[in-house]
Amino acid sequence: MAKSAFINKAKLAGLASGICAVFAIPSAQAGPTVQFGDQGSMTITYALQAWYRDIAYDAPNTPDASDFYLRRNRLAISGQFNDFVGYYAQLEGGGNPGSDEKVYFRDAYVTFDYRDDLRFIVGKLKNTFSRENLEACLEPLTMDRSELLAYSPWGGTRDNGVAVWGNLLDAKLQYRFMVANGRDDSAAPGNNLRYTGRVHYTFWDPEYNYGYLGTYLGTSKVLTVGAAYDTQEDVVYGNYPMRSDPKSYKAWTVDAFMEYPAASGVYTLSGAYFDYDTGNASNLTPDASFPIGADLKGYYVKAGYMLPNKVGPGRLQFFARHEEADYGIKIGNAEYFDRTWNSIGVNYYLDGQKLKLTAEFADIKFDTPNPAAAQLQDYRQAIVGLQFIF
Repeated sequence: MAKSAFINKAKLAGLASGICAVFAIPSAQAGPTVQFGDQGSMTITYALQAWYRDIAYDAPNTPDASDFYLRRNRLAISGQFNDFVGYYAQLEGGGNPGSDEKVYFRDAYVTFDYRDDLRFIVGKLKNTFSRENLEACLEPLTMDRSELLAYSPWGGTRDNGVAVWGNLLDAKLQYRFMVANGRDDSAAPGNNLRYTGRVHYTFWDPEYNYGYLGTYLGTSKVLTVGAAYDTQEDVVYGNYPMRSDPKSYKAWTVDAFMEYPAASGVYTLSGAYFDYDTGNASNLTPDASFPIGADLKGYYVKAGYMLPNKVGPGRLQFFARHEEADYGIKIGNAEYFDRTWNSIGVNYYLDGQKLKLTAEFADIKFDTPNPAAAQLQDYRQAIVGLQFIF
């Protein structure tokens, strides 16, 4: 068995301590805003997540891996044209391992806010299906989102289309409906649009924005339950070589989020269940670009606890995550892709989410490890990350 990633704890702890010492400085300031006339505005924001990752594989003769990289590297421009029309454009610079370092638009859309109960977004925007995808990646609870559960098989985290949404009952009830491209390539049997609907109800302080937060750092008392449905007709051939047996896609999810600030600290708990379905196409003969998660079922549970008082110059928050994924893919009688993720970690907030350090240790186990593929055998990983937002 390869040596454990936790052998490098001392190295990671030393790195984290060094970064803490360097960044125990005055708070970062908000990005600059320029006013245009009586109503127009433009705000520029820069955000960076720099990670160091160490991985230990159980596969024999597979060397451990470690690297520094930019998990996110973003420049955003946002603002208002007038009281009703706004805009948002965000550039992403490649930085993940294996990235070709291209710069591209992660988001680009215009908003129309007719009333609080009737709002529109047009352009390239976040898919409105899962809560975790809608949680701001720069304001999460755990290190990052689920690798696959939170993302739709087609469209991923963003899609091109239009969304209508709004708040009802004093923002206790929120609805969303999105029409987007979904799968939009020549391998699909049809050329149909993707339709997504989502609702949530919040019992305490309302979550009234289009996006959510993974933690409110004790500034709100939140209890929200949500559900969503996603569908697109004729997305894949069950028999691609013969161009026959077209299959449609449908998915549903339910989720819940709670954060409770108390004198003893801030308590956070959230979870979701997912069911993606393309008629068992994963076990037929689909096209080569067919995504691995198109017949996926699974769930996650996350929990957090923030200490009530500062520790040094910042706030300390502990978190844990448990996740199980059943991909529904069989190779013979084995389901090699099914896995369980368990992780623990800590956030150290020097200036809220604008300047923070995060460390996470994860243990990933496969239900049936594949002896012929190192990437489908058990592994452990440790990550230390720095987040900076200006």
